[in-house]
Amino acid sequence: MLDARPPRQASRRLAARKRIALIAHDGKKSELLEWATRWQQTLCEHTLMGTGTTAGRLKKALGLEVEPLMSGPLGGDQQIGARLAEQRLDVLIFFWDPFAPQPHDPDVKALLRLAALWNVPVACNAASADFMLSSRYINEEYAMMIPDAEAWAQGRTTNTP
Repeated sequence: MLDARPPRQASRRLAARKRIALIAHDGKKSELLEWATRWQQTLCEHTLMGTGTTAGRLKKALGLEVEPLMSGPLGGDQQIGARLAEQRLDVLIFFWDPFAPQPHDPDVKALLRLAALWNVPVACNAASADFMLSSRYINEEYAMMIPDAEAWAQGRTTNTP
């Protein structure tokens, strides 16, 4: 039986230079590129990564340094998820297409679940991304609460029948 208690809380401090993942489904890539053009100066002050074509398009069109990961359906979403779980990602900007069925929907859901679990800010459209990047916290250190994974794991081993 799974332990239903919420994990104990720990804290994490984000540096002023954020690690930002940029992802867009095919039907939203142009929208993300247009948005990134408006925020180019702010984005270049941070460490960027992106999945597949999105990373390539941002680098080519805007000259931004974007670490390219795999395409989402080929494992890029899971690469981003691993960075979330390892606390190696600070902000997720994911323009997902609510009208297009995705063959990798379970991966997308898992990615969003990890972002929620690890208290990582997520923007899913231009308006939420505007609010996020215009926040004073984007260029400042920021203290946040995260699950205390070690306490949770310790509790699982001591509460096992």
